[in-house]
Amino acid sequence: MLLIPAIDLKDGQCVRLKQGRMEDDTVFSDQPVDVAGRWVEAGARRLHLVDLNGAFAGEPVNGDAIRAIAAKYPDLPIQVGGGIRDEATIEAYLKAGVSYCIIGTQAVKDPDFVARACQGFPGHIIVGLDAKDGMVAINGWAEVTDQEVTELARRFENDGVSAIVYTDIGRDGMMTGCNVEATASLANAINIPVVASGGITNLRDIEALCQAKTSNIMGAITGRAIYEGTLDFAEGQKLADELSC
Repeated sequence: MLLIPAIDLKDGQCVRLKQGRMEDDTVFSDQPVDVAGRWVEAGARRLHLVDLNGAFAGEPVNGDAIRAIAAKYPDLPIQVGGGIRDEATIEAYLKAGVSYCIIGTQAVKDPDFVARACQGFPGHIIVGLDAKDGMVAINGWAEVTDQEVTELARRFENDGVSAIVYTDIGRDGMMTGCNVEATASLANAINIPVVASGGITNLRDIEALCQAKTSNIMGAITGRAIYEGTLDFAEGQKLADELSC
């Protein structure tokens, strides 16, 4: 299982939010490329970048920072989400060196867009499903829909997405532990990889994910914990490797 550092971008700075609230942010750095370098040096094998402004604006806002990180680390797989609502944005990111584009809100609003994206950019599309109590949330988590996570995940699996990033927004940024049960339930319901996100706080969360009754959780995104020091990134990845999950 890959431990994937999150670099959340707001107004060009690296921040963390609590439960997706833009007004409840903590700024960790104003040098995104340096932050990426910190995690690369610690052994990161993939980065998770989020354009928070873009998620609300519906178009890229922090694209310069994302392109700078991709240019600095051309051999490192990078996945990007936030404000990806059309094929032109996907194409631009992939040309800039990004490996995967994560479609979130637009996947829920226009599921056919995912199918078109998978056909146009095979192997490069991930769907991000953010949920509260099992129901999908959109528009930067500002709106909870009546659509169930597993049902949508199965549809996107059939469209050919590479993976599902599953975020429990009730846990995200709260340092209360990952929702292992919900993540494993989703992973067991589909045949494509699931990336866990939200609430990962310490080594116990890594161990719990590795011990979940599924082999389909291929990664875990972590943010606030590695910035505030409750989880040592290198130790977390080492543990995941040792547990062979």
